[in-house]
Amino acid sequence: MSTQTSELLAAAAPRTVDVVRGISDDQLDLPTPCQDYLVRDLLNHLFQVVVNFQDLAEKRQVEWAEKPDHLGDGWRDRFEAETGRLIAAWSDPSTLEGVSPGMGMPQPVIGGMALLDLTVHGWDLAVATGQPYHPAPEAVAELHALVEQLGPTARKMGVFADPQPTPTPTPDLAPDPALDLAHLLTQTGRTPTWPQTP
Repeated sequence: MSTQTSELLAAAAPRTVDVVRGISDDQLDLPTPCQDYLVRDLLNHLFQVVVNFQDLAEKRQVEWAEKPDHLGDGWRDRFEAETGRLIAAWSDPSTLEGVSPGMGMPQPVIGGMALLDLTVHGWDLAVATGQPYHPAPEAVAELHALVEQLGPTARKMGVFADPQPTPTPTPDLAPDPALDLAHLLTQTGRTPTWPQTP
């Protein structure tokens, strides 16, 4: 990534934190664009991401099999606090050196994966709960290459679905952030117009 990972996380995190804060308790059982994930499931997954990727920044092993319930008292405040720790964890340039012992991929890719989850799941939660979402444009721009790089393996593992049709930009017009996001979403197998009516 051409921009420091922590800077991109710092740009992306507040937007997702705002979405998380906007989720009411009566929305926790709503469906999301992530198949088989309700809002509560996706929140718990995103909690696990922001916690585990703090350890991955320090090149420590993490446990993905355990699925703790993070949605106890004060979970919205705790999510914001954990995203702050995530940004701080990746702020040392040495975190981008070498290969992750637990994930077997270069550390810059690992940091990019944290940014991808924070950005795309921010959108997932926003559309699931009827909230606006405007991701950090600099984060979206950086993530296109990462998704292209990870795509084939991620699809084999069922992390991404097959790419969806991408909206075509109008020639000779300034770049449209919404189209840029839509392209990123379609490459992860999402439909930007979710939910679609039959």
